[in-house]
Amino acid sequence: MATPLVVSEVFKSFTMHLRDGIKLPVINDVNFSVAGGECVVLGGPSGIGKSSILKMLYGNYAVDAGQILVNHQDRIVDIARADPRTIIDVRRHTMGYVSQFLRTVPRVPAVDVVAEPLFARGVDAAEAREKASDLLAKLNLPRELWSLPPATFSGGEQQRVNIARGFITSHRILLLDEPTASLDAVNRRVVVEMIAAKKSDGVALLGIFHDEEVREAVADRILDVLEFSPRKAAA
Repeated sequence: MATPLVVSEVFKSFTMHLRDGIKLPVINDVNFSVAGGECVVLGGPSGIGKSSILKMLYGNYAVDAGQILVNHQDRIVDIARADPRTIIDVRRHTMGYVSQFLRTVPRVPAVDVVAEPLFARGVDAAEAREKASDLLAKLNLPRELWSLPPATFSGGEQQRVNIARGFITSHRILLLDEPTASLDAVNRRVVVEMIAAKKSDGVALLGIFHDEEVREAVADRILDVLEFSPRKAAA
């Protein structure tokens, strides 16, 4: 399978345990693929299921039905049915994720937070920190913050650490959940350039961007999630 990511006939619902186990459908019959060197953007109004799709692809949410096929180290893995050990291995080597929020271990310096994915891959510590420093500089994070834990940083500073951490590896698939939401105009342009570089390297990117200017700059095509929504079926 040359295509890094294929999503086929995926359904997802949530069980409302505090409302007598009522099942709330979220998305129905999701079908799409993302090619290497392509950035596909999930479009549609808030609450339509865009973030749920990303979380299913990353293995954070279970799937009711369907397949999420990932080309992982020359074999096909179905994330919808993979065991936890396999999902962890896919995350380490094949699929990266940049969320809206930075979650870090307390007291770990920002440069090590960014370098940690390379540490996990066995990259030399000095080389990993050098790459992390390059990214933090590119994202205009003040040098005096690099040795400090990011828990006390501003929202925009934390997000720049988060982006650097997500972009530091050579994952062949990269999921982006509102990566520019807390950024100023200068750093939004930096992220657009970083996405373009990933596309040039053949990475398959799937993202959510509510900023219209960023969305138009990065999207090769926009996938309207409303097409997969139970709201459409009910209309």
